[in-house]
Amino acid sequence: MEHLIEYGIFFAKFMTVILVLVIVAGGIFIMIFRSRTGMDGHLNITNLNSKFETMGLMLNSQILPKKEFKKTVKEHKALLKKKDKGTDLDKKRKRVFVIDFKGDIRATEVTSLREEITAILTVATTGDEVLVKLESAGGTVHGYGLAASQLKRIRDKGIHLTIAVDKVAASGGYMMACVAHKIIAAPFAIIGSVGVLAQMPNFNRLLKKHDIDFEEITAGKYKRTLTLFGENTDEDREKMREELADIHLLFKEFIHENRSQVDVEKIATGEHWHGKRALELKLVDELRTSDDYLSSSVNTADIFEIDYERKKSMSEKIISFGIKLLDHFS
Repeated sequence: MEHLIEYGIFFAKFMTVILVLVIVAGGIFIMIFRSRTGMDGHLNITNLNSKFETMGLMLNSQILPKKEFKKTVKEHKALLKKKDKGTDLDKKRKRVFVIDFKGDIRATEVTSLREEITAILTVATTGDEVLVKLESAGGTVHGYGLAASQLKRIRDKGIHLTIAVDKVAASGGYMMACVAHKIIAAPFAIIGSVGVLAQMPNFNRLLKKHDIDFEEITAGKYKRTLTLFGENTDEDREKMREELADIHLLFKEFIHENRSQVDVEKIATGEHWHGKRALELKLVDELRTSDDYLSSSVNTADIFEIDYERKKSMSEKIISFGIKLLDHFS
């Protein structure tokens, strides 16, 4: 009997190993197959009305008496049935498309942003709205310049654009925000930082100390200004200041074009303000969180969250798949 038990345990372990190997092989096969389809990614679409309704029903199931909860469920089913029939009232409901943008220093999320906006613009009409939940402390000029231009596509199509800042929209983040028809912000969200920054170390003296020569050949007087390894001159520094000043001027002009109500010279000092002070400076239009804004729109609009998930590289997929397996069997 003991031998049978030991054999059963051995067989179970053996089959577990085989199953893991099959899953890994199958996962890799699927990844290879998908990588050959030529698709860069896919859209995830979430109906937030349904999400909020489900949350409400789950909570009611615990706090309401059974009889009252059954009545609530019945009323909810009747409402869904009415909605499925497509009454004239339902047809007039506007749609709110929600995008979540969390920016890093290189604004890498702009890759997904452009796809999300392109998808929305294929179906959105002038009666609809796009809400962008924006969180960014800024970064590269060209990266956030492109991100702001992507948002401008929405305005150019005559669709209302709202930006919601729950935590931070500073520097390049505010460059994006100012494109909106309306900016809402949480009371303590960080807003502003309208300035330009450039910094780098210089290793020239360290190289000289160790008798290391650094050669740099350029064509064009201002092909480069400051350098990491060469010797920087006052002329180099002055040219760099000129370039930064011009970028700052372009930044100020962009804000003036999109939010003429703002006193640009007053706010373009590189300072930042919290939501309440930002409202006084007209950097934002209303103190409100994105959650409050969306929950108040549930009864008047159909709300869809749009998320473009880019296709990961083969190495990223295998690493991610391996981590999930380890988590599962640990």
